[in-house]
Amino acid sequence: MTSGISWQPSASLKIIKKRASLLKQIREFMNIREIIEVDTPILSHFSSSDPYIQSMTTSCTAESDTKLYLQTSPEFSMKRLLAAGLGSIYQIAHVFRDEESGKRHNTEFTMLEWYRIGFDYYQLMDEMGELLKSIGLEIPIKMTYAESFKRTLEIDPHTVATIHLQKLCRKQGWEDAIDDRHALLDFLFSEVVIKNINQDIPLFIYDYPECMSALATLKQSEPFVSERFELFIAGMEIANGFNELIDADEQVSRFEKELLTRKNKNLVETPLDENFLAALRAGLPECSGVAVGIDRLLMVLSKKDDINEVNTFRLSSLFDHE
Repeated sequence: MTSGISWQPSASLKIIKKRASLLKQIREFMNIREIIEVDTPILSHFSSSDPYIQSMTTSCTAESDTKLYLQTSPEFSMKRLLAAGLGSIYQIAHVFRDEESGKRHNTEFTMLEWYRIGFDYYQLMDEMGELLKSIGLEIPIKMTYAESFKRTLEIDPHTVATIHLQKLCRKQGWEDAIDDRHALLDFLFSEVVIKNINQDIPLFIYDYPECMSALATLKQSEPFVSERFELFIAGMEIANGFNELIDADEQVSRFEKELLTRKNKNLVETPLDENFLAALRAGLPECSGVAVGIDRLLMVLSKKDDINEVNTFRLSSLFDHE
């Protein structure tokens, strides 16, 4: 009855061993720096309010069909540990996002998340560069978000009118470009900017627009920018990091704005993580953090262009027949 079912791994045995080696190297890197490995739950009663990240849900019949969320990131749980005084920490975790799978994304993927007490985002970029060097990659160059737009589209993304962004998006094929500055900038960045910047060397893009990071501190400048960075290798986003916001009242205000955006977009509203907010009110130490896509990093190291070639099994493998 099972004849013809493709039961074999989607990744080669060589790649599976390479993944094991990569995880070992990461743990050695963290151990040398006395960064503690932690483990937090995948399931939660709460989830992210970010309108650009959709959660997956399940239920627990043993608790009267209680709705539970699969973590989109271990961030909130890890920040509770930071507030408890554990110090600098990291975690290698499976996370889940309700997005269409493709060559660069799976619904379930592996994330490295780490936090450094007393580091700002410049220092964390430098440490991330050291990690890349330790696994055989080049140390990234740095470029501000504004510089990347000026080089490719000759506009300042922080001050350009939204109507002009819509016109540029229509030129790139988004005919029904909406009045959402975040979405417009994100589209132009992914479709034009990052594709037209030298992709031979790893690249940090930093100082993102204020509208594009609800969990980051703002630089006190004109215009305000988020103290946030992303790492790109061969044009592919690998990591996202920032100086962590520690002001509980400001965080609640930003979450409420996100919930309003979700409502306006007819998206499911998610409950705010009251445990995380309580931890913020108790006192989160000044720190920076970064999330790294392990599968994508493995794609770079293995010179693969399809994420299924580095994942042990594809989600659909049970139903694929030879």
